[in-house]
Amino acid sequence: MKTLIYSRPYQMAIEERPYPLLGDGCEQVVIRIGAAGICGSDMHAFHGQDPRRQPGLVLGHELAGEIVESQSPRFLPGDRVTANPLITCGKCEYCRQGRDNLCSDRHMVGMDWPGAFAEFMAIPARSVVPLPAGISIQHAALTEPAATVVHAMRLTQRTLTQPLAETRTLVIGGGAIGLLTVLVLRAWGCRHITLAETNALRAEAAERYTGCVSINPMETSISESSHQLVVDAVGAAATRQMAIQAVKPGGVIMHIGLQAWASEIDMRKITLGEITLLGTYTYTMDDFCLTLSMLEEGALGELGWVESRPLSEGEQAFSDLESQQVSAAKILLIP
Repeated sequence: MKTLIYSRPYQMAIEERPYPLLGDGCEQVVIRIGAAGICGSDMHAFHGQDPRRQPGLVLGHELAGEIVESQSPRFLPGDRVTANPLITCGKCEYCRQGRDNLCSDRHMVGMDWPGAFAEFMAIPARSVVPLPAGISIQHAALTEPAATVVHAMRLTQRTLTQPLAETRTLVIGGGAIGLLTVLVLRAWGCRHITLAETNALRAEAAERYTGCVSINPMETSISESSHQLVVDAVGAAATRQMAIQAVKPGGVIMHIGLQAWASEIDMRKITLGEITLLGTYTYTMDDFCLTLSMLEEGALGELGWVESRPLSEGEQAFSDLESQQVSAAKILLIP
C-alpha cells in the first residue's frame, strides 16, 4: 500500500509499505483511510523537533474512513468510522476516572503506532467510533483536532468566573486549532473574540468563516490586561509572553500550542494577578464523541477553510504549510 512517511527533517516521501495485519491480544480493525489531516504535531516532526516521532514513521492521526476487516462484532466491513488515535490501557487510575487522555500506558497513532497517511491502517476496535449518516468522511476527519479544542474549552469553563458569553477572549494563532477554538467558542455563545494572526491569508480566512475580528500583533498592539480569557494556540515564547501580557487579573490562560517546549514566563504577574494558567492534552473519549455530534449538527459552520489534496501530493502539502503559502488552516490528504 502507498504511505507518506517522515523520512528526515524537512522531507516527506511516498513509500510502499505492507498491508497492515490484524494483531493479537485485542480486537482490531483495518480501516481504509478516506481522509487524514495534517496536524501541527506532524509539522513538528517534519521540522525534526519531536523526538517521539522518528524518521521512517508513517505520520497522521486525524482520520476517517471505512472498515475493511474486523475482529470485533461491533464493526463490519463497509462501516464508516473515525477513530480516537489515543490507544489507552483502560485499567490505570486515569482511565478508571474517565480521564483516559492521561493514561499512563497510552500509545498514539502517528507517533509510536503506524499512522493514517496511508491507504490502510490497523487500530484497536475500542478506539473506533461509528459515523452518523449525516456527516461526510472529510468532515469526520476533523473530529480529532476539534476534540482537542472541545476538551480545552470544557476545562476552561470550569475555571472562568463568568459565562463564556460574557467573556472577552483573545485567541492567539489562526491555524486549525486557533480557528476551531473560535468556532467552538462561537457555538457555545462567546460573542467577544479577537484572533491574533500574523499570516494575512489565514487572518482573512478566519474572518470570513468565523466572523471574528482579527489583528496582526506585529502591527497592532494588544492592550495590557484586556482579556478575561486568552487561548495560546501557538505555544511559542513570544505568544506565551503575549498571553500573559494580555490577560486580566483573575483571568484564565489556556495553553494549547506546543511550538516551543520551554520558555521564560512572567510568573510575577501570574502570581500577583491570581491568573489561572491551564495546560491541556488531547481529549477524553467523551469529548471525542461530543465533538463528532457537533460536527454532524453543523455547529462549527460550513468548514470551507479546509483544503483536500491527494496523498500523492503530501510532500508538497507539507512544504506549502511550511512556507505559509496557503490560506487553508487544515489540509486533508486523500489516499
